[in-house]
Amino acid sequence: MAGRILIVDDQTGGRLCLRVRLTEARYDVTAAASGAEALAALASAPADLAIVDATLGDVPAAELCRRMKADPGLRDIPVLILSDSRDRAGRIAALRAGAEDVMAKPVLDAALLARVRSLLRVRETRSETRRRDQTAAGFGFAEAPASFEDPGRIALVAADAATGDRWRDGLGGLVPDRVEMLSPDAALDEADRARAADAFVIDADLPRPGGGLSLVTDLRSRPGTRHAAILFAHRDEDAGAGAAALDLGANDLLPVHADPAEIAIRLRAQLDRKRESDRLRRTVEDGLRLAATDALTGLFNRRYALAYLDRVAREAATRGQPYAVMLADLDHFKRVNDTLGHAAGDVVLRTVATRIRDALRGADMVARLGGEEFLIVMPETDFARALPAAERLCRAVADQPVPLAQGAGAQAASVRVTVSIGVAVGGGPGSDLFETPHALIEKADRALYRAKAQGRNTVTADRPEAA
Repeated sequence: MAGRILIVDDQTGGRLCLRVRLTEARYDVTAAASGAEALAALASAPADLAIVDATLGDVPAAELCRRMKADPGLRDIPVLILSDSRDRAGRIAALRAGAEDVMAKPVLDAALLARVRSLLRVRETRSETRRRDQTAAGFGFAEAPASFEDPGRIALVAADAATGDRWRDGLGGLVPDRVEMLSPDAALDEADRARAADAFVIDADLPRPGGGLSLVTDLRSRPGTRHAAILFAHRDEDAGAGAAALDLGANDLLPVHADPAEIAIRLRAQLDRKRESDRLRRTVEDGLRLAATDALTGLFNRRYALAYLDRVAREAATRGQPYAVMLADLDHFKRVNDTLGHAAGDVVLRTVATRIRDALRGADMVARLGGEEFLIVMPETDFARALPAAERLCRAVADQPVPLAQGAGAQAASVRVTVSIGVAVGGGPGSDLFETPHALIEKADRALYRAKAQGRNTVTADRPEAA
């Protein structure tokens, strides 16, 4: 299953209809008939997303959301509220309570599923942020929360001057950040600035090929704007554009004629999330560089990796979800060192480390355990997802030769290398509750040994049917 979703609706028909739509999309769906039942269900089995009907009988949806956000164990769960009403005050109240979105019923399947996918990515990012912050704290490198945040920069990219003026004038006094109007070309130039805009509000109807959707894609593809918050403004009747924008990387959607208060609330939430992610990257890149990274490859080292794996295992046990462990080992690496020299071997290790890291999801962790062996940890991953990922890693390493710099094996311009990978999965339904992460590494090691014996450049799993 792709994610665990809790439906909260006191109408049986509404629960059943939504359950069918989400189950058909391969989500793990549970349901609650009241706010109190929802809180009890979340306390026993946290969800990845809560979809709440706005007209609950026992507690308003906004109040349920407020209670969830006040609970440290539930605050990272995104909340999507479905409402029969387009009441402005109720919509803004729900957003102020912490809801990620309020969608008007009836919701088209494409729009709903795109929003679900987007919010599950939010949940994954939040979980990874907490996990890495907690691991960093164990090393004594947790960053103290900033007591003061500099104002952000918000770029408005509207289809016409009237829309841009309305957005800018409406936000005046509602946000402490600097608000600028930019053309699409100027927005793209942000990627080359020393400090790019923190957030973009992009009109769907921009007068350029592909409209606003093409600008979303361009901003996400450029290093300078890759981590910016993107809000996509579209017309209510064009739900398809909104769904496409979410799948292309937009963080949030807005009606083009949204109330300024709603735009401000959504911008504030997205800027807060961006700052949290920025702090995480600074902690990892700066505070942990010496204590937790391998000097040669820039990957995490054994000490960090084992602490991280322990945390993933505890989280998996709490949530009843699987996680995968892989051991990847370079094939015939001694031959590289013996024939081309240790300088060439260092180039190979650095290149392979980069290829593995680039082929993984952002939520996955890769570390160099020592020598030519790498550990990969993939949260919320079963064999059905882990094995194709491992095959992808093999291809990423083997498809192109490693170029060697002058002086690093000067007798060869490049060298072809491959890896063998052993895979094991822990956690999830039917798992051994007493299995330790160390035991899972041993399973992956046995699988790796078999992969070597089967000819190398291959993937083998340690599981009952493979024993």
